[in-house]
Amino acid sequence: MMASQLFTPLPVGALTLSNRIVIAPMCQYSADGNGNATDWHLIHLGNLSQSGAALLMIEATAVTPEGRISPDDLGLWSDENEAALSRVLAGVRRYSDMPIGIQLAHAGRKASTRVPWGGGAQIGPNEATGWQTEAPSAIPFEAHENPPTELGRDDLVRLRDAFVAATVRADRLGLDAIQLHGAHGYLMHEFLSPLSNRREDDYGGSLENRMRFPLELFDAVRAAFPAHKPVSMRVSATDWVDGGWDVESTIAFAQALEARGCAAIHVSSGGLHPDQKIPVGPSYQVPLARQVKERVGIPVIAVGLITGYEQAEAIVGTGDADAVALARTILYDPRWPWHAAAALGARAKAAKQYLRCQPRQHADLFND
Repeated sequence: MMASQLFTPLPVGALTLSNRIVIAPMCQYSADGNGNATDWHLIHLGNLSQSGAALLMIEATAVTPEGRISPDDLGLWSDENEAALSRVLAGVRRYSDMPIGIQLAHAGRKASTRVPWGGGAQIGPNEATGWQTEAPSAIPFEAHENPPTELGRDDLVRLRDAFVAATVRADRLGLDAIQLHGAHGYLMHEFLSPLSNRREDDYGGSLENRMRFPLELFDAVRAAFPAHKPVSMRVSATDWVDGGWDVESTIAFAQALEARGCAAIHVSSGGLHPDQKIPVGPSYQVPLARQVKERVGIPVIAVGLITGYEQAEAIVGTGDADAVALARTILYDPRWPWHAAAALGARAKAAKQYLRCQPRQHADLFND
């Protein structure tokens, strides 16, 4: 059997991943109502830190209270948020040396919503747990929703400062990497797409103008985070709507990010417009990742219905992407990297407490 490409190291900036499996940021909607991490996060992240993946990314974490998707989202805007997450990380790190990163985010016009198992509908600003949303333009996501307030110049400075403050907190927490959430219809994606950005100043109109604020946020975060720690960006490569953000625009954005020191691009899609028509199926976003990879020199991470071991191996082995990110797949099977290593003739990391579970037919599976 040829050596598995999925289980070869990958440099991401100055951080070297032990394999090509990344745990994608996944919202848990389980903070305490003030953005503070809870015991759920300790259980959830602790479990995934024993998976054998190379990098664990903490869910979309809001840099302001108004930037939360729901009132139950994680935040990193206060000392209280930082202390709560510090407690969780201390517990996880006691038993795992897996690198841990965080996705910093602002939900823009898609903020102030109910949790998915509560229906996910917008919570109006006059309701007890809701607030007034803000966005590049005063265009609601759904026509019937309360429209967001258009961000002014002072607001952009305020948000940039909030991202920087959260970055400083992330570094104090000892986090190994930061990803900025520029995908799925949230604030940065709203600036990028002409469907949600109708501004008439130098932050709207042309592609260069629409990229301006997301690039300013990246520059500010990159400058505030230690140079040896990577900063990456998650993007939606297409809106899946005619006249919206598309792959060529994504490539231009990725190239601009690369020139500014971005360490990797995580390619997803959709989420900006209710009229999106997504051809969902296994590896449906992988061709988007490949198109970006062909035009940049930094690592590209693919995501989206990647469930099979040979499927993931082929994505990396054929050069479609440099790594795969798992989300729902690894929630369903938190030992997916172990099982992939067994199927592909590779080795996976396991805690000493779990070494006795190594199957007889895979006698060399575990690295302790």
